[in-house]
This record gives sequence, structure tokens and C-alpha cells, in this order.
Amino acid sequence: MTDNTTNIREVVLDVLLEVLENHNLSHIVLKQALEKYLFLERQDRAFITRCVEGTLEYRIQIDAVLDRFSKVKTAKMKPVIREILRMSVYQILYMERVPDSAVCNEAVKLAKKRKFQGLSGFVNGVLRTVSREKEKLVWKDASERYSIPRWMLSMWEEMYGKETSEAIAASFLEERPLTVRFNESISPAEKTIGELRDHGITVEESGIFPGIASIRGFDYLDRVCAFTEGKITVQDPSSSLAAQMASIAPGDFVLDVCGAPGGKAMHAADLLKGTGMVETRDVSGRKTDLIEENIMRCGFRNIRTNVWDATVLDPSMVEQADVVLADLPCSGLGIIGKKPDIKERMTRDEIKNLAKLQREILSVVTQYVKPGGTLVYSTCTITEEENEENADWIEKHLAFEKKGIADLLPEALKSSCEENRIQLLPGLHPCDGFFISVFKKKK
Repeated sequence: MTDNTTNIREVVLDVLLEVLENHNLSHIVLKQALEKYLFLERQDRAFITRCVEGTLEYRIQIDAVLDRFSKVKTAKMKPVIREILRMSVYQILYMERVPDSAVCNEAVKLAKKRKFQGLSGFVNGVLRTVSREKEKLVWKDASERYSIPRWMLSMWEEMYGKETSEAIAASFLEERPLTVRFNESISPAEKTIGELRDHGITVEESGIFPGIASIRGFDYLDRVCAFTEGKITVQDPSSSLAAQMASIAPGDFVLDVCGAPGGKAMHAADLLKGTGMVETRDVSGRKTDLIEENIMRCGFRNIRTNVWDATVLDPSMVEQADVVLADLPCSGLGIIGKKPDIKERMTRDEIKNLAKLQREILSVVTQYVKPGGTLVYSTCTITEEENEENADWIEKHLAFEKKGIADLLPEALKSSCEENRIQLLPGLHPCDGFFISVFKKKK
């Protein structure tokens, strides 16, 4: 690591302040920070990433530890001190390569540098106590052990039972490799795998999901040729199933109604092999710009974007689409492993509001499906309101019938399928939590 250790810890502190105190999105704040500090050595950027993501993942557990050993409770601390302590406790508990004494010293320096000289003794005392007592720590309950809000665990317990709910929570703390999907219409997967390996990148093909692999051993994705040439797209295995389940045929017109950042639209375009057209929409120019970046990178000519609010009917699109992909805004509980700050923001009330918004969008976008055409309704979450209940609602209130998907699913997932739907659960399936249901419009 460089002599600049305080600087890289300052970067971590600033990111945590933005995310935990100012409630900005962790993946965006972290990405901006890493782009700003591109000149740092690879191991320093890796330290920043691990320390930020780890502190966010274990925030509930870390606060329980701090509340045990500090006279001032976490909620009452000054924001800068709170985040210095949180990131330091994470290092003490989970970053074995960093000596505890160095963690304490750097935290004290950071407190002084941020004009909290008067509290540097407090910071030092709390952290040295944590270091001394860490081997004796026991967790009060599953919420502390897996660092998951209690209400979330109880909700999953009601739905799936205690064992499964804890398996889900535990899976969010596991390391997640970056998974990519091969754009086969641009370059055959085998050829791309060979190129990646020639560049020293470790490629592990998924034994379950076709056309998906995890990759390791690269520094920065934008410097991986297969990525910049559009031969691979970053996508979770679960999300890659959505377009797969749509039975897209050559020449189809596919409408992706909430498309950013464009993974499913890229997949649909790839499956069309240069024929047909995919129109992918989202609510703002900022979101469609993300899709445009992907289109330019992959070089697909059969995709276009459109800024459109999915809650507003577009009369010109009624009964025009062979396939509508409706991967709608949701609570995102299935991707907590990638975006741990979802645990900070989500509430029961918010889930109810999102389920209502999804129905509002569905009652509009289902009008775009041709008679006999296909609707794919999906979310990256694991709540009944947003998934099974809304799938039932589509069948009951809209002119759609179930379209079986068992034959389209990989062998290993068939037993988890119920007619036209599948709920993938992290910890049980080797992917994010994801729900997919497929319908055919009645003629």
C-alpha cells in the first residue's frame, strides 16, 4: 500500500458520509470516487472498495459492537466520528491484513485532520477496546449476526421459514464475483473466453445458466477489451433469464419499458441476431444515457431508446409489441449483496407503495402487447406483494393468461418453477434474488 494510507482512508470516509449520512446511492458514489482516484495503485483502490462495501454490509452488526463498547451510542455520535468508527471497526473485525494498531492510529489521525482533536482520545479508546474484546464477541440474534434489519428477516421467515430466511441473509455477506453474459451475435462465447484468458483473466462458466460466466483478475472493467468491444455485458445470471423466458423470435418488436441500464435490452437484441427491433425506455435522459452507452459499446443496430414515463400511456404503441419486458422499479431486496445500502433505505411502507406503483405501470404497459404476444413481468426482489401477488393480479384483472416456462428454464431450476413463474432466492440459487413471470395476451 502507498504511504498515502490516510488519504485512501479519507476517500473511504467521504464515501461513507455521502452514503450513510447524506443518503446517496453507494454504487454511484463509490464509482465516482474510484474514477476520480484512477491514479491510485490497484491495491489501494481494492482497499477503498472493500472497506466501503464491507462497512455498509456489516453496518448493523458494527453499530451493535460500538453500542456495546462506547458510552456514547452510535445514533448520538457526530457524523464524522460515527463513520470513522464504523469503517475502523470493520477493518478490525474483517480485514486481517491490516494490524489493529494501524487501524487505531489512522482513525485518530483522521479525527484530528477533520478538526475533532478533542474526540481523538474517545476514538482511540473505543477502537482499542473493540480490538481487545473482538475474540469474545457473541451476536444477540440473527439480525446482528447477518447484519440485516429485524423486520426484513421476520418477513422472509413468514414467507420461507427460519432456515431459508437465514440462508438468504448469510448469502448477502458472501463475496460476489462479477458475472457477465456473452453477446453471441457479436462473438461466439468460446472465442471470447479464449481472449479473456489470453489477457490473464480467470473465467468460470456457469454450470447452470447458459451464456453466463464469472470473471476475476482484472483491474478495471473499462480496460478489458472484450468489454469495450461489446462481446460481454455485465449481468447477473438471474436477470439474464428474463429475456430468455420471452421466447423472442427473429423479426420481433420487443419493448423494454423500464430499461436502464440496458442489460435485458442488450440480451433481447442479441437474441434477435440483427433482425427486428428493441425499443428500450426509461423515465429520464440520465437513465437512457446509460442505455445509450451500452448500445454504443456493443454496436447493436437493432436497439433504440426513448425517454418515456411508464405510468403514462403512449397511444402510438398500443398493441404494437410482440414482447413487452416489464422489469419494474422494486424494493431491490434480492440484490442487497451488490447494493447493501438498500438495507438502510427500504421500509415495509415503501414496499407497499412500490407494489402499488408496479400495478399502475402494468395497467398501462400491458396495453402495448399484441394479441397473442408475450408479457414478461420481473423484479429483483423477494417480497410477496411485489412478486406473486402482482403476478396473480395480472391474471385476474388484465387480459392475460399464464404462459408456461418450465421447458425454457435450465435443468437445475425446473424444480423451483411454478407454471409461468419462478422466484430465485440468493443462498438457495447461485444468483441474485429475482422473480420472473410470463403471460400471453388473450386474442
